[in-house]
Amino acid sequence: MLTPNQHIHIIGVGGFGMSAIAHVLLGRGYTVSGSDQRANDLTRAVAAAGGQVFQGHAADHIAGADMVVRSSAVPLDNPEVVAATMANIPVLRRRELLGQLMAGHIGIAVAGTHGKTTTTALLAHVLIEAGLDPTYIIGGVSGNTGTNAGVGRGFYFVIEADEYDHMFLGLRPQIGMILNIEHDHTDCFPTPRDVIHAFTAFAELVPDDGLLVACVDDPVVMILGERRRAAGHPVAYYGFSAHPTGSPPVPTWTAVDTQPDETGGMVFGVLRGADLLGRVRLNQPGRHNVLNALAVLAVTDHLGVPLDRVAAAFDTFQGTGRRSELMGQAGGVTVISDYAHHPTAIRVTLAAHRERPGIRDVWAVWQPHTFTRLRALADDFAGAFAAADHVLVTDVYSVREDITPGLNAMGIAQMITDSGHPDAAHSGDLERSARVLEKRVQPGDLVLLLSAGDAPLIGTRVLELLTAREDSAGR
Repeated sequence: MLTPNQHIHIIGVGGFGMSAIAHVLLGRGYTVSGSDQRANDLTRAVAAAGGQVFQGHAADHIAGADMVVRSSAVPLDNPEVVAATMANIPVLRRRELLGQLMAGHIGIAVAGTHGKTTTTALLAHVLIEAGLDPTYIIGGVSGNTGTNAGVGRGFYFVIEADEYDHMFLGLRPQIGMILNIEHDHTDCFPTPRDVIHAFTAFAELVPDDGLLVACVDDPVVMILGERRRAAGHPVAYYGFSAHPTGSPPVPTWTAVDTQPDETGGMVFGVLRGADLLGRVRLNQPGRHNVLNALAVLAVTDHLGVPLDRVAAAFDTFQGTGRRSELMGQAGGVTVISDYAHHPTAIRVTLAAHRERPGIRDVWAVWQPHTFTRLRALADDFAGAFAAADHVLVTDVYSVREDITPGLNAMGIAQMITDSGHPDAAHSGDLERSARVLEKRVQPGDLVLLLSAGDAPLIGTRVLELLTAREDSAGR
């Protein structure tokens, strides 16, 4: 159990989830150390906040620790885990600590296969702007706060509820949000049924007097909501679909007359039930982000935050890193990075940017993330790129697995072509992909990097190449 003045050592502190825990612990006065194989911006942020960070793993890194926390990617034979076990120091997984961190707060947990990071960041931003000063943990860096975690003095603890390794089953939410449910993380959930079972267990964590916020557009989420409503427990719905009927009536948030604006945001009317409450602007692209905003509206209404304050925060929301993040422009070409690595996320992200005014051609540069996901969802991936004019498939970013024979990047590029796409090709490694882009893109084009791995390096490189070409032409 967490007690004051402890020294907590975090193995894998360079990940979003683990570095966020480090920030919360540091903000509450704990001594924090951590280790990771490689230094990155997240480890440097933890060190800047007062943590001691080691590069690499070694037994002596745990010296003085009262508790060790390991990420899902850290095996039991890690030297720091072994040393802690030998010294009888408790070794916890992330899910076993997060519930303790939430104790004493009103927990708001944001779950779903897609949209968790943006929705969590948006909700945290709204509550901050409303003066409620929440504690928050986000699976990405907030564009508004510049960090993935913060310790507030208010009652609320907003957290991204990650389903991987069943992390979200260790949370203590008073309000649970389920945005959507799809088959993903196939190394953890071999079948769609496994995913549904996990989300069902998450929904059951919400106490009888708590609130479940559920998307009416997702049939599985609707089942979980209706099951809870039938038991007489509070539910709030949101979505583009018609609200459910029955008694007692359930508050349902809907968007109407949804339109992209000239700056890349979305403008829409807000319906609560049959009542039109007004029009708002969200400073993010796409109908999928309108859905995320509706989920936040359902929560903020429950908390009593006035709509005008929510709308003002929507307009100033700066998103999160690698979620439709503008990397730069050069040679008249715009480069955007997005974390989309599931077929549905790729499809809706491409559709959102296809609507942007002034775009010539859209280039989808997709880095497949793990062979297990690629092979399990291959047919869905093959049909996910219709909104792109050109598709480049890079080499697979393989983590947490050994490479085995079977479908690879070249093969999935051929499947995209076979599905009827007019221009899809395997582009190889990061440097080669950047070179292909530099040769083929034209002024007015948009390059959209779709990756949960290191493909943003392609964006950095292609911007360098395009800038150098501009400079050379101007001499």
